[in-house]
Amino acid sequence: MSGLYNNSSYFSPASPQIRSTPEIDSSQYLTELLVEHQKLIPFMQVLPICSRLLNQEIFRVSGMMSNQGFGDFDNFTNYSPPTREQFQSCLSTDHCDSTFQNPINLTTHTPDSRIYTESSSPNSSLINLNFTSLKPILIVKPKSESEIKNSILCSRKLGVQVRTLSGGHDYEGLSYLSQSPFIIIDLVNLRSIKINLTDETAWIESGATLGELYYEIAKTSNIHAFSAGVCPSVGVGGHISGGGFGTIMRKHGLASDNVVDARLMDVNGRILDRKTMGEDLFWALRGGGAASFGVVLSWKVKLARVPEKVTCFISQHTMGPSMNKLVHRWQSIGSELDEDLFIRVIIDNSQEGNQRTVKTTFQTLFLGGIDRLIPLMNQKFPELGLRSQDCKEMSWIESIMFFNWTLGKPLEIMLNRDLRFEDQYFKAKSDFVQTPVPEEVFEEVTKRFLQKETPLMILEPLGGEINQVSETESPYPHRRGNLYNIQYMVKWKVNEVEEMNKHVRWMRSLHDYMTPYVSKSPRGAYLNYRDLDLGTTKGINTSFEDARKWGETYFKGNFKRLGLVKGTIDPTNFFRNEQSIPPLF
Repeated sequence: MSGLYNNSSYFSPASPQIRSTPEIDSSQYLTELLVEHQKLIPFMQVLPICSRLLNQEIFRVSGMMSNQGFGDFDNFTNYSPPTREQFQSCLSTDHCDSTFQNPINLTTHTPDSRIYTESSSPNSSLINLNFTSLKPILIVKPKSESEIKNSILCSRKLGVQVRTLSGGHDYEGLSYLSQSPFIIIDLVNLRSIKINLTDETAWIESGATLGELYYEIAKTSNIHAFSAGVCPSVGVGGHISGGGFGTIMRKHGLASDNVVDARLMDVNGRILDRKTMGEDLFWALRGGGAASFGVVLSWKVKLARVPEKVTCFISQHTMGPSMNKLVHRWQSIGSELDEDLFIRVIIDNSQEGNQRTVKTTFQTLFLGGIDRLIPLMNQKFPELGLRSQDCKEMSWIESIMFFNWTLGKPLEIMLNRDLRFEDQYFKAKSDFVQTPVPEEVFEEVTKRFLQKETPLMILEPLGGEINQVSETESPYPHRRGNLYNIQYMVKWKVNEVEEMNKHVRWMRSLHDYMTPYVSKSPRGAYLNYRDLDLGTTKGINTSFEDARKWGETYFKGNFKRLGLVKGTIDPTNFFRNEQSIPPLF
């Protein structure tokens, strides 16, 4: 057993270290977006990795650069996108809302942008190896719902796209990148949280982060929680609408399973709640990716009851024959254990001098005390050799900090949207496993990991409450019959296309190698680990059949129902991106 709380022993010398984001000249484009509001420079944990890594001229990649255009304007050679001034005039004149006349609510690009590369072309582009993104015409940071409405209506009038930014953690950047002329609606100013312990619910505005939500819950009650992820800087908007894995999901379901109401603004600026939107649209928002249907303003969620004290432990081992057997054993029991017990497996590299090794970490939360956990582990997973001295009891909020490596710091760190690790690019993929992977596969994984400095696999157990929901009850379909999810990731620091291609090829090769051992027909993927390698839309004219290739990997048979909902709420396909739901009629 390794020490539980010595993070220096966990991270390899080459691993990123937490640091504060430096100040950037206020004239630079996206300064407020990147630094002041900390939406796109999140607090990134190495384990689990769950942040976008930006602040470079060339973003991290997903594949070979495509020259194919995207969006309405590609079909109209005479189309000229509006200027910032024209858009601002629409906001202030056509929709009389004086708050937009205050420059603090608006941001635009300047020639010294750190994110969008400048060229002689008026539509100079950012390089992303799946597509080239234009610069946003405008970034709107609304302080009221009426400002969101005005932004949507002006976008429709002027023929530009909308990207809605909640936390900026989309793995492919689809909340702030576009190949069509576009604006960003940054919800950073709309993040109120109202907790009602009487009915054990909370209303959360979509600009709030998980850390802000958890902080408010912890300040209000020591026996309540919300079933969602452990990265505090992740925005609730995207996380909930894509499903939402977390450490108590085996007991309390996914984040999206716990939504009881929502307020959505549609393409016409109408605000709809569960009653007025109807059950089909409400169904679609809970795991189908809300950005395809409108702008979710807020979510009403059901809180979970948790013990005053929970137990956590970490067990680390070097990969080898005995460890392969241990991981193989975990595959058979991880999803079948008591619902109070969550054990995930993390495979990554460790570096000591010139010696690189691959290690496995069992990271665990138990909703109960050590006195219950030890007998349970001795009965179900004695191979791990857990001892009481390896465990630590703590509050639920402390367990979140345990999983994101901030345990021991003040609780207020959960509110800090400005901490992050050093810049790295990454490429991620995902899988679902339905039968245990043979031991020899982990031998091959170990060999491949030794080729890279910072590869990563996170195996998260399913089962429990997740299986009690049918695969059609929400858009997220990967339930009964799935043992665990795999998140694959590789990271690098060098800002060069050749370096990016090398790492992406390695990731694709690993993913291809795993094909015989994961789900099939279709091979499943998790929306919140978005992967544009699966396919992209072709703008407004994308057909449902064209999108099935990637749509059914995320949603299986639910993709058709999502298309029908889209056809009803947004028949002109206004809310779209490179992997949005196309309308079906």
